[in-house]
Formats: sequence, C-alpha cells, structure tokens
Amino acid sequence: MPIVKGVVSVLLLIVSTLFWGVPLILLTLAKVITPGRHRKQWLLNKLCAVAQNWIGLNLWWMRRWLKPNLTINTPETLSTDQWWLVVSNHRSWTDIFILFMALHRRIPLPRFFLKHQLIWIPIVGLAFWALEFPFMRRFSREQIAKDPKLATIDREATERICQQARNAPITILNFVEGTRFTVAKRDAQNSPFRHLLRPKAGGIAQVISLLGDQLDGILDVTISYQNPSPTFWGFLCGKEAPITLEARQLAVPHWMLDANYHQEPQHKERFHAWINSLWQEKDTLLGNQTDHD
Repeated sequence: MPIVKGVVSVLLLIVSTLFWGVPLILLTLAKVITPGRHRKQWLLNKLCAVAQNWIGLNLWWMRRWLKPNLTINTPETLSTDQWWLVVSNHRSWTDIFILFMALHRRIPLPRFFLKHQLIWIPIVGLAFWALEFPFMRRFSREQIAKDPKLATIDREATERICQQARNAPITILNFVEGTRFTVAKRDAQNSPFRHLLRPKAGGIAQVISLLGDQLDGILDVTISYQNPSPTFWGFLCGKEAPITLEARQLAVPHWMLDANYHQEPQHKERFHAWINSLWQEKDTLLGNQTDHD
C-alpha cells in the first residue's frame, strides 16, 4: 500500500538523518570552537563528506525502495573539481532529491539559497548552517521601502558564500523563481510563462559578478513532472508519475563578468532579458513534455 511505503520511507529518512547527525553535530561543535580559517576549512571539508554520505545513503534506499520512474539527461563533462552555477525551475521538495540523483558526486556538494525559517529544522537546519548555506530572508517591497538597509541582507549572504567558494570548488544552486510553482501563484503574479513563475535575476547576477572568473559553466536544469501537482509525500509513497530532468551546460556570457546589476540599469535590463529568454526556452521544453494545468 502506498501509505505503508510512505511511512517506511519517512522512517528510513529519519534513521539515516539521526545516524549521520551524530558526526555532523560533533564536527559542527569542533568547527565553532576551533580558531583559524584553515582549520575551519578542514572541518568544513569533513562536514561536506558527512553530507555527501547522508545524501548517498538516502539515494541508495530511494532507488531500491521507491524505484522512481525517472529519466535523466546531463552533460558528460561534469566534474567535482570545477565551479558550477546551477539554475533550475522549482516544482516540489522532491526536486532536491531528483537533482541529487542526477548530480551527486558528479559536481561539488551544492549549496542552495534557503528560506531563513529552515534553520530551525532539527539536525537538517544545523547541517545547512554548518555547511555555510546562504539563508535568505526575502523581505517584501513594503518592508524594504520602510527600511532600505534590508535590501542588502540577502546580498551580503550571497557575497559570503561566494567569498568562501574561492577556497575550493563549489556548486551554487539557485531556484530562481524563489518558490515552488503552482497555477495559483503563476496567475497571481501574471507570469508570462505557462509552466513557470517569473524568474529573478538578482541572485544569478551577484554570483556571476563575484565568481564569474572561476565558474566553469552554468548548468541549466529543467525538471518536469507528469503529475500536475507533485508532492514529496507522493514521492515517498512511490506513486509519483514519471519525472524528467534535463540539464545542459552553458558558458558564462562574457558581458556578465563586468556587469553591475545593482548599479547600472542597462545591466539589470540585460540580465533580465537573458534569464527571461532562458525561461522561455524552458517553458517551451516543459510544454512539450507535460501539461501542468
């Protein structure tokens, strides 16, 4: 029964998290009290190894127990010794595990932008913090209008992760829509796309301005679900309809390296034109694969 499978899946996820949570907590405590950036970097590398093992264990039982109907197409040129910016659409919490199934140990451990509230998830939130994931507060326009300093908080978090990324190869993953797609959200924001929300270019622009000379490429990922309303619970129950992940490698456009998104209006317009063009291609691809309505 799907519900039984879902309950067992949740238990497996909890057990694997508790098992790897022990070394995670110990290494996090050591990282907090250890002085010196080089020593902290060594401990961060150990934390990354723990995270990779936690991910690997979960992928192992998911492939054998859930047996997802998954089609993956990725470039053959990926490497863990390179720096990557991954941009993807966002449909479900399942997206994270689908991305891991496609890219685990083929590129460096991805760091992705997280809502600040996720730091309070037991063990997992601690892992995100210890691994130095950037936490976003996503202030509304009204809040920023009242206090303009709030606009710089998310940018500063992005700058920190990019500065740290210069020490070792890294993958930065950005769900540029900022939230999971639903038809209601699409209609509320009057999105020009049928299967996507409006993309946000600011995060990409800042990552490229800080790491552009080191980035080996941009991975443009499109995740498609045959189910119009995919859920993580449905995935854990093993009843999710076919899922497709398409990834293509893009070179970082040269004009982006010297662009100043936040200071020059013409640069901002060019970034928005670029990401909207990318999203139009993605929308066409999704339209050929499934109907989200």
